Amino acid sequence: MKKIISLVLVLCMVLGLTAVVAAEGIPADQIKVGFIFIGDENEGYTYSHYKAAMEMKEALGLTDEQILIKRNTPETEAAYEAAVDLAESGCNIIFSNSFGHESYLWDAAAEYPEVQFCHATGSQAAASGLANAHNYFTAIHEARYVSGVVGGLKLQQMIDEGVITADQAKVGYVGAHPFAEVISGYTAFYLGVRSQCPSATMEVVYTGSWSDAALEKAAAESLIADGCYLIGQHADTTGASTACEPAGRHIVGYNISMIPTAPNYALTSATNNWTPYVTYAVQSVINGESFVTDWSRGYVDGAVAITELNEAVVAPGTAEKVNEVVAGLADGSIKVFDVTTFTVPASTDGSYQIDENGHLTSAFSQDTNGDWVYDTAEIIVDGAYAEGSLISAPSFNLIIDGITLK
Repeated sequence: MKKIISLVLVLCMVLGLTAVVAAEGIPADQIKVGFIFIGDENEGYTYSHYKAAMEMKEALGLTDEQILIKRNTPETEAAYEAAVDLAESGCNIIFSNSFGHESYLWDAAAEYPEVQFCHATGSQAAASGLANAHNYFTAIHEARYVSGVVGGLKLQQMIDEGVITADQAKVGYVGAHPFAEVISGYTAFYLGVRSQCPSATMEVVYTGSWSDAALEKAAAESLIADGCYLIGQHADTTGASTACEPAGRHIVGYNISMIPTAPNYALTSATNNWTPYVTYAVQSVINGESFVTDWSRGYVDGAVAITELNEAVVAPGTAEKVNEVVAGLADGSIKVFDVTTFTVPASTDGSYQIDENGHLTSAFSQDTNGDWVYDTAEIIVDGAYAEGSLISAPSFNLIIDGITLK
Protein backbone atom coordinates (compact mmCIF):
# COMPACT_ATOMS: atom_id res chain seq x y z
CA MET A 1 0.00 0.00 0.00
CA LYS A 2 2.83 2.38 0.91
CA LYS A 3 4.48 1.94 -2.51
CA ILE A 4 1.18 2.44 -4.34
CA ILE A 5 0.48 5.72 -2.56
CA SER A 6 4.04 6.87 -3.19
CA LEU A 7 3.61 6.16 -6.90
CA VAL A 8 0.40 8.20 -6.94
CA LEU A 9 2.21 11.11 -5.32
CA VAL A 10 5.03 10.95 -7.86
CA LEU A 11 2.58 10.88 -10.79
CA CYS A 12 0.74 13.88 -9.37
CA MET A 13 3.99 15.80 -9.12
CA VAL A 14 4.98 14.88 -12.68
CA LEU A 15 1.59 16.04 -13.95
CA GLY A 16 1.88 19.29 -12.00
CA LEU A 17 -1.10 18.48 -9.82
CA THR A 18 -1.56 19.00 -6.11
CA ALA A 19 -1.06 15.63 -4.48
CA VAL A 20 -3.96 14.81 -2.19
CA VAL A 21 -4.33 11.39 -0.63
CA ALA A 22 -7.89 10.49 0.26
CA ALA A 23 -8.06 10.08 4.00
CA GLU A 24 -10.14 7.48 5.76
CA GLY A 25 -11.12 7.73 9.38
CA ILE A 26 -9.62 5.38 11.93
CA PRO A 27 -11.70 4.11 14.86
CA ALA A 28 -10.45 5.63 18.10
CA ASP A 29 -9.85 2.21 19.61
CA GLN A 30 -7.57 1.26 16.71
CA ILE A 31 -5.41 4.35 16.25
CA LYS A 32 -1.79 4.33 17.36
CA VAL A 33 0.02 7.55 18.25
CA GLY A 34 3.81 7.87 18.36
CA PHE A 35 5.96 10.45 20.16
CA ILE A 36 9.67 11.21 19.70
CA PHE A 37 11.08 13.18 22.64
CA ILE A 38 14.47 14.90 22.93
CA GLY A 39 14.48 14.13 26.65
CA ASP A 40 12.29 12.45 29.20
CA GLU A 41 9.79 13.48 31.87
CA ASN A 42 12.60 14.63 34.19
CA GLU A 43 13.10 17.86 32.23
CA GLY A 44 10.39 20.46 31.86
CA TYR A 45 10.12 20.79 28.10
CA THR A 46 9.64 17.09 27.44
CA TYR A 47 7.43 16.76 30.49
CA SER A 48 5.05 19.33 28.99
CA HIS A 49 4.81 17.22 25.81
CA TYR A 50 4.36 14.01 27.78
CA LYS A 51 1.59 15.69 29.77
CA ALA A 52 -0.12 16.64 26.49
CA ALA A 53 0.13 13.04 25.28
CA MET A 54 -1.49 11.75 28.45
CA GLU A 55 -4.23 14.39 28.41
CA MET A 56 -4.97 13.64 24.76
CA LYS A 57 -5.16 9.93 25.60
CA GLU A 58 -7.71 10.59 28.32
CA ALA A 59 -9.73 13.06 26.26
CA LEU A 60 -10.07 10.67 23.31
CA GLY A 61 -10.46 7.50 25.36
CA LEU A 62 -7.28 5.79 24.17
CA THR A 63 -5.39 3.10 26.07
CA ASP A 64 -1.76 3.00 27.16
CA GLU A 65 -1.06 0.43 24.44
CA GLN A 66 -2.09 2.95 21.77
CA ILE A 67 0.61 5.44 22.84
CA LEU A 68 4.20 4.66 21.78
CA ILE A 69 7.01 6.90 23.07
CA LYS A 70 10.68 7.21 22.08
CA ARG A 71 12.54 9.09 24.82
CA ASN A 72 15.99 10.73 24.89
CA THR A 73 16.22 10.83 21.09
CA PRO A 74 19.14 12.99 19.92
CA GLU A 75 19.00 15.38 16.97
CA THR A 76 20.78 12.88 14.72
CA GLU A 77 19.95 9.98 12.41
CA ALA A 78 18.50 8.40 15.54
CA ALA A 79 15.45 10.65 15.07
CA TYR A 80 14.85 9.17 11.61
CA GLU A 81 15.27 5.65 12.98
CA ALA A 82 12.80 6.39 15.77
CA ALA A 83 10.25 7.73 13.28
CA VAL A 84 10.62 4.70 11.01
CA ASP A 85 10.29 2.30 13.92
CA LEU A 86 7.09 4.02 15.07
CA ALA A 87 5.66 3.96 11.55
CA GLU A 88 6.54 0.28 11.16
CA SER A 89 4.92 -0.35 14.56
CA GLY A 90 1.63 0.85 13.14
CA CYS A 91 1.47 4.46 14.29
CA ASN A 92 -0.97 6.52 12.26
CA ILE A 93 0.36 9.85 13.50
CA ILE A 94 3.78 10.70 14.93
CA PHE A 95 4.86 13.78 16.92
CA SER A 96 8.43 15.00 17.44
CA ASN A 97 9.30 17.73 19.92
CA SER A 98 12.80 19.01 19.13
CA PHE A 99 14.02 21.54 16.57
CA GLY A 100 16.88 19.38 15.29
CA HIS A 101 14.62 16.40 14.59
CA GLU A 102 12.93 18.16 11.68
CA SER A 103 14.91 17.06 8.61
CA TYR A 104 14.99 13.45 9.84
CA LEU A 105 11.24 13.50 10.40
CA TRP A 106 10.56 14.67 6.84
CA ASP A 107 12.83 11.93 5.50
CA ALA A 108 10.60 9.42 7.23
CA ALA A 109 7.43 11.25 6.17
CA ALA A 110 8.45 10.90 2.51
CA GLU A 111 8.68 7.13 2.96
CA TYR A 112 5.39 6.76 4.85
CA PRO A 113 2.86 9.06 3.14
CA GLU A 114 -0.05 7.30 4.86
CA VAL A 115 1.26 8.42 8.28
CA GLN A 116 0.87 11.99 9.53
CA PHE A 117 4.07 13.55 10.93
CA CYS A 118 3.89 16.56 13.26
CA HIS A 119 6.97 18.51 14.29
CA ALA A 120 7.13 21.07 17.09
CA THR A 121 9.23 24.26 16.70
CA GLY A 122 10.24 23.70 13.06
CA SER A 123 9.51 25.73 9.93
CA GLN A 124 9.94 23.49 6.89
CA ALA A 125 6.70 21.51 6.68
CA ALA A 126 5.15 23.72 4.01
CA ALA A 127 8.41 23.92 2.06
CA SER A 128 8.84 20.14 2.14
CA GLY A 129 5.99 19.62 -0.32
CA LEU A 130 4.77 16.66 1.73
CA ALA A 131 1.04 16.42 2.28
CA ASN A 132 1.62 14.56 5.57
CA ALA A 133 4.09 17.06 7.10
CA HIS A 134 2.95 19.49 9.78
CA ASN A 135 4.65 22.09 11.99
CA TYR A 136 3.19 23.30 15.25
CA PHE A 137 4.16 25.76 17.93
CA THR A 138 2.43 27.79 20.61
CA ALA A 139 2.40 31.58 20.70
CA ILE A 140 4.76 31.27 23.66
CA HIS A 141 5.92 34.85 23.11
CA GLU A 142 2.63 35.88 24.72
CA ALA A 143 3.38 33.95 27.92
CA ARG A 144 6.97 35.14 27.93
CA TYR A 145 5.75 38.73 27.72
CA VAL A 146 3.37 38.16 30.64
CA SER A 147 6.10 36.50 32.69
CA GLY A 148 8.28 39.50 31.86
CA VAL A 149 5.59 41.77 33.24
CA VAL A 150 5.81 39.81 36.50
CA GLY A 151 9.58 40.24 36.55
CA GLY A 152 9.39 43.91 35.64
CA LEU A 153 6.99 44.64 38.47
CA LYS A 154 9.43 43.04 40.90
CA LEU A 155 12.38 45.04 39.57
CA GLN A 156 10.38 48.27 39.81
CA GLN A 157 9.37 47.42 43.38
CA MET A 158 13.06 46.95 44.24
CA ILE A 159 13.81 50.37 42.73
CA ASP A 160 10.90 52.05 44.53
CA GLU A 161 11.99 50.54 47.86
CA GLY A 162 15.62 51.59 47.38
CA VAL A 163 16.99 48.05 47.15
CA ILE A 164 18.56 48.88 43.77
CA THR A 165 18.82 52.03 41.68
CA ALA A 166 17.10 52.43 38.32
CA ASP A 167 20.38 51.94 36.46
CA GLN A 168 20.97 48.66 38.32
CA ALA A 169 17.79 47.10 36.90
CA LYS A 170 19.70 44.57 34.86
CA VAL A 171 18.15 41.31 33.66
CA GLY A 172 20.11 38.19 32.75
CA TYR A 173 18.82 35.57 30.36
CA VAL A 174 20.01 31.98 29.99
CA GLY A 175 19.36 31.04 26.36
CA ALA A 176 19.88 27.70 24.66
CA HIS A 177 20.87 28.47 21.05
CA PRO A 178 21.03 31.68 18.95
CA PHE A 179 17.93 30.67 16.97
CA ALA A 180 14.84 32.75 16.21
CA GLU A 181 12.86 30.64 18.68
CA VAL A 182 15.13 31.76 21.51
CA ILE A 183 15.63 35.34 20.29
CA SER A 184 11.89 35.85 19.89
CA GLY A 185 11.35 34.48 23.38
CA TYR A 186 13.86 36.61 25.22
CA THR A 187 12.83 39.70 23.29
CA ALA A 188 9.20 39.17 24.30
CA PHE A 189 10.30 38.61 27.90
CA TYR A 190 12.39 41.79 27.90
CA LEU A 191 9.58 43.86 26.40
CA GLY A 192 7.31 42.61 29.17
CA VAL A 193 9.90 43.53 31.81
CA ARG A 194 10.43 46.98 30.32
CA SER A 195 6.70 47.69 30.13
CA GLN A 196 6.78 47.82 33.96
CA CYS A 197 10.40 48.82 34.56
CA PRO A 198 11.44 51.25 31.80
CA SER A 199 15.08 51.48 32.91
CA ALA A 200 15.71 47.72 32.56
CA THR A 201 18.44 46.35 30.32
CA MET A 202 19.20 42.71 29.56
CA GLU A 203 22.25 40.54 28.99
CA VAL A 204 21.95 37.15 27.24
CA VAL A 205 24.24 34.16 27.38
CA TYR A 206 23.82 31.02 25.26
CA THR A 207 24.63 27.59 26.63
CA GLY A 208 24.65 25.77 23.26
CA SER A 209 22.30 23.14 24.65
CA TRP A 210 18.55 22.84 25.08
CA SER A 211 18.90 20.94 28.32
CA ASP A 212 22.04 20.91 30.48
CA ALA A 213 21.57 21.72 34.16
CA ALA A 214 25.26 22.31 34.82
CA LEU A 215 25.68 24.71 31.89
CA GLU A 216 22.49 26.55 32.78
CA LYS A 217 23.56 26.96 36.38
CA ALA A 218 27.00 28.23 35.30
CA ALA A 219 25.40 30.67 32.85
CA ALA A 220 23.11 32.04 35.56
CA GLU A 221 26.05 32.39 37.94
CA SER A 222 27.99 34.38 35.34
CA LEU A 223 25.02 36.70 34.78
CA ILE A 224 24.59 37.19 38.51
CA ALA A 225 28.30 38.03 38.75
CA ASP A 226 27.70 40.66 36.05
CA GLY A 227 25.16 42.38 38.28
CA CYS A 228 21.86 40.91 37.10
CA TYR A 229 19.04 41.05 39.66
CA LEU A 230 16.49 39.08 37.65
CA ILE A 231 17.19 35.92 35.62
CA GLY A 232 15.02 34.56 32.81
CA GLN A 233 15.58 31.44 30.77
CA HIS A 234 14.93 29.54 27.57
CA ALA A 235 16.49 26.32 28.77
CA ASP A 236 14.82 23.15 29.93
CA THR A 237 16.09 22.41 33.43
CA THR A 238 16.05 23.94 36.91
CA GLY A 239 19.78 24.67 36.69
CA ALA A 240 19.39 28.45 36.61
CA SER A 241 17.05 28.49 39.59
CA THR A 242 19.53 26.53 41.71
CA ALA A 243 22.02 29.35 41.12
CA CYS A 244 19.49 32.08 41.92
CA GLU A 245 18.29 30.88 45.33
CA PRO A 246 21.63 31.00 47.18
CA ALA A 247 22.61 34.22 45.39
CA GLY A 248 19.39 35.98 46.34
CA ARG A 249 18.37 36.74 42.76
CA HIS A 250 14.87 36.43 41.35
CA ILE A 251 14.14 33.89 38.62
CA VAL A 252 11.44 33.57 35.96
CA GLY A 253 11.54 30.03 34.61
CA TYR A 254 10.31 28.04 31.65
CA ASN A 255 7.90 25.10 31.28
CA ILE A 256 7.58 24.27 34.97
CA SER A 257 7.39 26.15 38.25
CA MET A 258 10.79 26.96 39.76
CA ILE A 259 9.30 27.53 43.21
CA PRO A 260 10.39 24.08 44.51
CA THR A 261 14.05 24.87 43.69
CA ALA A 262 13.98 28.59 44.48
CA PRO A 263 11.16 29.06 47.01
CA ASN A 264 12.30 32.50 48.11
CA TYR A 265 13.16 33.96 44.71
CA ALA A 266 11.17 32.21 41.95
CA LEU A 267 8.37 34.45 40.63
CA THR A 268 6.63 32.38 37.94
CA SER A 269 7.40 30.56 34.66
CA ALA A 270 6.21 30.84 31.09
CA THR A 271 4.75 27.53 29.99
CA ASN A 272 3.31 25.78 26.95
CA ASN A 273 0.17 23.69 26.83
CA TRP A 274 0.56 21.32 23.88
CA THR A 275 -2.69 19.48 24.64
CA PRO A 276 -4.93 21.56 22.33
CA TYR A 277 -2.78 20.80 19.29
CA VAL A 278 -2.05 17.14 20.01
CA THR A 279 -5.73 16.44 20.65
CA TYR A 280 -6.79 18.37 17.54
CA ALA A 281 -4.31 16.54 15.29
CA VAL A 282 -5.14 13.04 16.59
CA GLN A 283 -8.88 13.74 16.42
CA SER A 284 -8.43 14.85 12.81
CA VAL A 285 -6.82 11.52 11.93
CA ILE A 286 -9.60 9.63 13.73
CA ASN A 287 -12.16 11.62 11.73
CA GLY A 288 -10.29 11.21 8.44
CA GLU A 289 -10.03 15.00 8.15
CA SER A 290 -7.14 17.06 6.85
CA PHE A 291 -5.53 19.48 9.30
CA VAL A 292 -3.40 22.58 8.98
CA THR A 293 0.24 22.49 7.91
CA ASP A 294 1.22 25.25 10.35
CA TRP A 295 -0.51 25.70 13.72
CA SER A 296 0.16 28.43 16.29
CA ARG A 297 -2.17 29.42 19.12
CA GLY A 298 -1.84 31.44 22.32
CA TYR A 299 -3.83 32.56 25.34
CA VAL A 300 -7.18 32.62 23.55
CA ASP A 301 -6.94 28.90 22.81
CA GLY A 302 -5.36 27.93 26.13
CA ALA A 303 -2.07 26.98 24.48
CA VAL A 304 0.15 29.19 26.67
CA ALA A 305 0.10 30.34 30.28
CA ILE A 306 2.28 31.25 33.21
CA THR A 307 2.62 28.93 36.17
CA GLU A 308 1.36 29.91 39.61
CA LEU A 309 2.60 33.20 41.03
CA ASN A 310 4.80 32.94 44.10
CA GLU A 311 2.51 35.16 46.15
CA ALA A 312 5.04 35.48 48.98
CA VAL A 313 7.58 37.02 46.61
CA VAL A 314 5.92 38.84 43.68
CA ALA A 315 5.28 42.57 43.85
CA PRO A 316 1.93 43.80 45.21
CA GLY A 317 -0.74 43.99 42.50
CA THR A 318 0.96 41.43 40.27
CA ALA A 319 -2.04 39.13 39.91
CA GLU A 320 -4.28 42.03 38.90
CA LYS A 321 -1.75 43.31 36.36
CA VAL A 322 -1.34 39.81 34.88
CA ASN A 323 -5.10 39.54 34.40
CA GLU A 324 -5.14 42.96 32.74
CA VAL A 325 -2.31 42.08 30.34
CA VAL A 326 -3.72 38.67 29.44
CA ALA A 327 -7.05 40.31 28.65
CA GLY A 328 -5.25 42.85 26.48
CA LEU A 329 -3.45 40.13 24.56
CA ALA A 330 -6.71 38.28 24.06
CA ASP A 331 -8.61 41.29 22.70
CA GLY A 332 -5.68 42.60 20.66
CA SER A 333 -5.25 45.87 22.54
CA ILE A 334 -1.78 44.71 23.65
CA LYS A 335 0.64 43.41 21.01
CA VAL A 336 3.87 41.82 22.20
CA PHE A 337 6.02 43.12 19.33
CA ASP A 338 4.46 46.56 19.00
CA VAL A 339 7.14 48.27 16.92
CA THR A 340 6.73 51.58 18.78
CA THR A 341 7.96 49.93 22.01
CA PHE A 342 11.45 49.03 20.76
CA THR A 343 14.14 50.17 18.37
CA VAL A 344 16.78 48.33 16.36
CA PRO A 345 20.02 49.46 14.71
CA ALA A 346 20.01 50.08 10.97
CA SER A 347 20.21 46.91 8.87
CA THR A 348 23.57 46.11 7.29
CA ASP A 349 22.26 43.48 4.87
CA GLY A 350 18.84 44.77 3.86
CA SER A 351 17.01 42.09 5.81
CA TYR A 352 14.77 44.69 7.46
CA GLN A 353 13.93 48.36 7.22
CA ILE A 354 13.43 50.98 9.93
CA ASP A 355 12.03 54.50 10.05
CA GLU A 356 13.81 57.62 11.31
CA ASN A 357 13.00 56.62 14.88
CA GLY A 358 14.54 53.17 14.64
CA HIS A 359 11.20 51.36 14.52
CA LEU A 360 10.69 48.40 12.18
CA THR A 361 8.71 49.09 9.01
CA SER A 362 9.30 45.77 7.21
CA ALA A 363 11.32 42.60 7.67
CA PHE A 364 12.44 39.44 5.94
CA SER A 365 13.23 36.04 7.35
CA GLN A 366 16.07 33.59 6.87
CA ASP A 367 16.29 29.85 7.41
CA THR A 368 19.06 28.22 9.45
CA ASN A 369 21.32 28.16 6.37
CA GLY A 370 20.99 31.89 5.90
CA ASP A 371 18.84 31.62 2.78
CA TRP A 372 15.91 33.96 2.26
CA VAL A 373 12.93 31.65 2.59
CA TYR A 374 10.02 34.07 2.46
CA ASP A 375 9.39 37.77 2.07
CA THR A 376 7.75 38.94 5.27
CA ALA A 377 7.38 42.61 4.49
CA GLU A 378 3.70 42.11 5.31
CA ILE A 379 4.55 40.73 8.76
CA ILE A 380 4.32 44.23 10.23
CA VAL A 381 0.56 44.25 10.79
CA ASP A 382 -1.29 47.07 12.56
CA GLY A 383 1.97 48.41 13.90
CA ALA A 384 3.31 45.15 15.29
CA TYR A 385 5.51 42.27 14.17
CA ALA A 386 2.88 39.55 13.76
CA GLU A 387 4.80 36.59 15.18
CA GLY A 388 3.40 33.19 14.17
CA SER A 389 1.25 34.59 11.34
CA LEU A 390 3.15 33.13 8.37
CA ILE A 391 4.65 29.99 9.85
CA SER A 392 4.01 28.43 13.23
CA ALA A 393 7.61 28.70 14.43
CA PRO A 394 8.92 32.00 15.84
CA SER A 395 10.70 34.11 13.24
CA PHE A 396 11.62 37.32 15.09
CA ASN A 397 15.42 37.23 15.14
CA LEU A 398 16.59 40.82 15.62
CA ILE A 399 18.63 41.99 18.60
CA ILE A 400 16.78 45.09 19.80
CA ASP A 401 18.28 48.03 21.63
CA GLY A 402 18.67 47.38 25.37
CA ILE A 403 19.74 43.76 24.90
CA THR A 404 23.39 42.72 24.75
CA LEU A 405 24.95 39.31 24.10
CA LYS A 406 27.61 38.11 26.50
